[in-house]
Amino acid sequence: MIALTGGTILTMCGKNLERGTVLVRNSKIWAVGKNIDIPPGCRVIDVTGKIITPGLIDAHTHLGIESEGMGWAGSDVNERSEPVTPGLHALDAINPADLGLLEAYQGGVTTVMIAPGSANPIGGQCVLLKTAPKATVEQMLLQRYAGLKIAFGENPKRVYGADRKKMPVSRMATAALIREAFWKARQYLLQQGEKDFKYDMGMEAIARVLRKEMPLRAHAHRADDIITAIRIAREFDVEIIIEHGTEAYLVADLLAAEEIPVILGPTLSTRSKVELKDKTMESPALLYRHGVAFTMMSDHPVTPSCFLSLYAGLSTRYGLPAHQALKMITCDAAKILGVDDRIGSLAPGMDADLVVWSEDPLIVSAHPEIVMVDGEID
Repeated sequence: MIALTGGTILTMCGKNLERGTVLVRNSKIWAVGKNIDIPPGCRVIDVTGKIITPGLIDAHTHLGIESEGMGWAGSDVNERSEPVTPGLHALDAINPADLGLLEAYQGGVTTVMIAPGSANPIGGQCVLLKTAPKATVEQMLLQRYAGLKIAFGENPKRVYGADRKKMPVSRMATAALIREAFWKARQYLLQQGEKDFKYDMGMEAIARVLRKEMPLRAHAHRADDIITAIRIAREFDVEIIIEHGTEAYLVADLLAAEEIPVILGPTLSTRSKVELKDKTMESPALLYRHGVAFTMMSDHPVTPSCFLSLYAGLSTRYGLPAHQALKMITCDAAKILGVDDRIGSLAPGMDADLVVWSEDPLIVSAHPEIVMVDGEID
């Protein structure tokens, strides 16, 4: 057992505790509070004057499938040979030795969502990993099926239409390809159990979405692309998360009313293409004021995952309350990803993923002094 004593505990699920104790047993949090009896033989770590938070959650990255410092040899994020590739899975391309994963862990990011890129209208399946260094991806796995990546807007048009003169050339074609694949998957489900049924890996992936076993994760920057993504999700009665959501603030009332969450960002980037022209650093505050459920992404390697706490901190300069800035990269992120029963807060029974910070994690000078994942300190 391990006891972290004397620190300020930001539980993210109740009252903060001054000079409290977090007691960890094996891979779980055993107790959180004040005046906790520490069992004999327990390893005690005095963190007086420090701040303890849940491990941070980066809800959209390409860690491990866009390995740093390896150029084209380490780039496995997009399968550009075909525009519709639902059967692909990010899990099969992740390099657990990617330096970005290690640096995310060292930066206090203990869980990441890894997605295929946005070249394809349907790009493949996503995965949730813990970041603590391990020999195999299986040892890092939190959730194998974390969503199906689809993409709208400029990227599919550029990759296939502009560069290769094949479908999709237009936004109409992007939407049509997605609809067609989902219609085929509906028929596929109806045919299961029939004598001449043939297994199809891509249809199985879409079937998981139709059965609401995992959500659609829709890359969409412009407001009209966000609405198209929602339109298709409603046509097929599936769950959807808007990824990036650069102009989500323009349709915030609709997103709030429809209870559709947004994984926002990357915020600390330039207006590098036309669909980012109305990007604003006030987006987190605007979504918060309209009651939209949202979290923040790094989109690593677009911006480094290891600085997620700084991106959250910067949002407070533009109107987001500090408590909400920390919530969006801990408990709110966990809820949107569907794993808030395991991570995102400090309470008995939760995974023992936590960070001991030198000071307030939202300020530039703060750094992790201890990072714990599943009760282990590397």
